[in-house]
Amino acid sequence: MLRSTVKFFCGLLTCCLAAAGIPAQAIRDNADSAAAQGALPPVKISIFSSGLAYYEHSGTLNGPSVIRLPFKTGMVNDALKSLVLNDPASANPFVSYQSEQTLIQTLRSLKIDLSDNPDTASIIGRLRGAEVEIKAPSPVSGRIVGIEHQLRISPSGNEIYEPQLSLYTDRGLQLFPLEKIESLNFKDPQISDDLKRGLDLIVLSRNSDTRDLSVSLPGSGSRRVSLSYVIPAPVWKVSYRLDLSPRERKSGALLQGWAIVDNDSDADWKDVEISLVAGRPASFIQNLYPPYYLSRPVLPLAIAGAAAAATHDSGYAAPSAARARSAPMESLADMNMMKVEAERDNYQEYRFEGVSGGTVETAAGAAAGDQFEFTVKYPVSLDRRMSAMIPLAESIIDARKLLVFSPEGGRHPRLGAELSNTSGMKLPAGPITVYDGSYAGDALIEFWNEDEKRLISYGEDLSVTGMSAALSSQITVSVKISQGVMTISRTVKNVRSYTFKNKSAQKKTLIVEHPKTANTVLESPVADEQTPSVYRFSITLDPEKEAALEVCETRPVMETVRLLQVRPETFVSYASNQQIPQNVRNALEQAIKLRTAVNTATTEVSRAESRRTFLLSEQDRIRKNIEAAGSQSVQGQEYLKRLLSLDSDIDNITAELEKLNEAVQSAQKAYEDYVNKLEL
Repeated sequence: MLRSTVKFFCGLLTCCLAAAGIPAQAIRDNADSAAAQGALPPVKISIFSSGLAYYEHSGTLNGPSVIRLPFKTGMVNDALKSLVLNDPASANPFVSYQSEQTLIQTLRSLKIDLSDNPDTASIIGRLRGAEVEIKAPSPVSGRIVGIEHQLRISPSGNEIYEPQLSLYTDRGLQLFPLEKIESLNFKDPQISDDLKRGLDLIVLSRNSDTRDLSVSLPGSGSRRVSLSYVIPAPVWKVSYRLDLSPRERKSGALLQGWAIVDNDSDADWKDVEISLVAGRPASFIQNLYPPYYLSRPVLPLAIAGAAAAATHDSGYAAPSAARARSAPMESLADMNMMKVEAERDNYQEYRFEGVSGGTVETAAGAAAGDQFEFTVKYPVSLDRRMSAMIPLAESIIDARKLLVFSPEGGRHPRLGAELSNTSGMKLPAGPITVYDGSYAGDALIEFWNEDEKRLISYGEDLSVTGMSAALSSQITVSVKISQGVMTISRTVKNVRSYTFKNKSAQKKTLIVEHPKTANTVLESPVADEQTPSVYRFSITLDPEKEAALEVCETRPVMETVRLLQVRPETFVSYASNQQIPQNVRNALEQAIKLRTAVNTATTEVSRAESRRTFLLSEQDRIRKNIEAAGSQSVQGQEYLKRLLSLDSDIDNITAELEKLNEAVQSAQKAYEDYVNKLEL
């Protein structure tokens, strides 16, 4: 059974949004007179910095009522997703609306189809067989046969096809030119009703960008009713004014914030409680507004046919333990009914209280979950399509004037201030107009948490100049040789020096924002603070003097060298590097000697092979000369003697090459054994 007081979540309308707020009884009482006429004006609007707005309507209704909620087409999905109703006297509320396809489909379903904007002849032609009474000019009754077009030649010679109504009457078929028919009435009242309904739908759809949700509340008696929803809205903005000049204050700075809100709806806001929420709740759009149809598979008809021939194997008894018994359907149904009854018994009444907040002098600041809400202390009235600036916050905060210098920012440091958010509020991001006696400049600030320090900058100080220079060097930390691999550990040292000159007669504090370098460690000096991208160092600039700062960062570098693959000249560079320990350099010098021996032996082999190749080519040349001169001629005999001498020389070089190759292999082995066994 439904309780006497129920909060209704309407069908598809499942999502609601709540935030803390203050009662607005006075505002709601002012809306009672309008609510009594079937309208619930907005009494509270919470605007989110994420582009959403929560609307709450409230008032007193008497008896059954229908509340009309107009929405832009693009907002209907969000309204359907988030609408919440609260009527203690209505057990069966109902929400109806014209769907995206309602107009065309409804017009097509009527006996007179006006969906394609037909002319009079087309409308009559579609109603063949309908009984009508026309006046042309005397009354005639009959049934519509159709529309015919007869050719007529105009006085200017043009062909004109005139539509004529073909009517079946007691006197047979008769033709009546449409232009001479003064009136036409349908005897079927449903046709007349459908024509009127179609015209009404067309009139209602003229504003194609607006759709109405009709909320039917069938309750009786006088009672307070509320409804709420979430729809897209312009993001509310904030701008700040910061006064750094002391004036009557002994310390700190005056921070003043103004919120800018926009009423882009088609309704005026009258004495509405406004809340501004800073946060980024998750939100999405689901296409609930247009009808959605699922595709289904098409299966062949189950028509009995001839049975196919089949054979069957012999069976055997299954083990009794494998036999399963299923519970009867009646018992399952009984269990389901018991579950439903238990859920009914556990039903608890729930009442939606809406978004509310507290009150302070300018705007109430209160946590709303993980968000922060500002509630304007007085009701707001704002005409449709208008915007307004609303006081948001005003507080004395801790502030310290200083300069900010960055190497990429130019020669002059920026005028700035270090601010602490001691306002007790989380402040949204926005621009800051800075005053220091007069207008000083503009600054920007991101979302600002309570008690958080921030730097802002709003101009350049031309009386101070700054320069920076960078220097990089490497220092060898250690060298290790093992199994033919030399590992050198170095430290890359990056030093950036800053020099500043204060030409003014005032003492100034300057913050240097030194950019971080990837994979480096800050060695000196100790940073006052750091961000993900910079280190911050504070220095004092005395009047008409210079000041300097040197920042040192180090980065480890590892170099791995396979000694057997190193070129000789590279070996020499390592062996002569004074940063490498002496014992390692001595070992490398010995390796160089062994490698030189290998190279020398290899060179001797190359020379011997070149000599042997030359002798072989000479031998081939002499053989060709012998063939040309003949071996029995005097010249041929001389060639034979030289050929024998070449054979002897080639044999000697071949024997020498064997010894030289052995020497190369021996030198290579000595070199590799030495390198592979080095452990330093």
